[in-house]
Amino acid sequence: AAPPPSAPGERAPSPPPPLQYSLLLQHLVGDKRQPRVWDPAALGGIPCPPKSEEQKMVERVMESCPFKAALACVGGFVLGGAFGIFTAGIDTNVGFDPKDPYRTPTAKEVLKDMGQRGISYAKNFAIVGAMFSCTECVVESYRGKSDWKNSVISGCITGGAIGFRAGLKAGVIGCGGFAAFSAAVDYYLR
Repeated sequence: AAPPPSAPGERAPSPPPPLQYSLLLQHLVGDKRQPRVWDPAALGGIPCPPKSEEQKMVERVMESCPFKAALACVGGFVLGGAFGIFTAGIDTNVGFDPKDPYRTPTAKEVLKDMGQRGISYAKNFAIVGAMFSCTECVVESYRGKSDWKNSVISGCITGGAIGFRAGLKAGVIGCGGFAAFSAAVDYYLR
């Protein structure tokens, strides 16, 4: 549509000034551009404040291999103790005397067996947990990846080391069994 004709003594409106692209470009990519601080909230993410040095130090400690091994050791001790107490509580052979098969064990005998078995299981679970966690952390650090292969390799190393005390064949079986169990657990958790 053309602009309406102007009356004879009237001036035609002046066209708008042309955009100065060079001025616009200086503000967008040139030397007048204002640097922005990267903010995930601006992109729709969850805003998080920057971490202090203390928080970074705590994260480094918690990601270290000794901390992971100690945590697995404590967790294994607690879980093994509970498992040992449970199995001793339901075991029908506690206080069994072959000379008197009808004798009922006393509460003291049952509690003593529960304590002994709980401590024994707790120590074994703690050692296995610490071995597995430590080897997994070392394998992960060596490979530089965090995937299912780390748990399978560390499971094989841990199972082989535990089984090797009974011989080479038991070590190989322990390696395969613990690796398969580690793979199944890792598959289920991921």
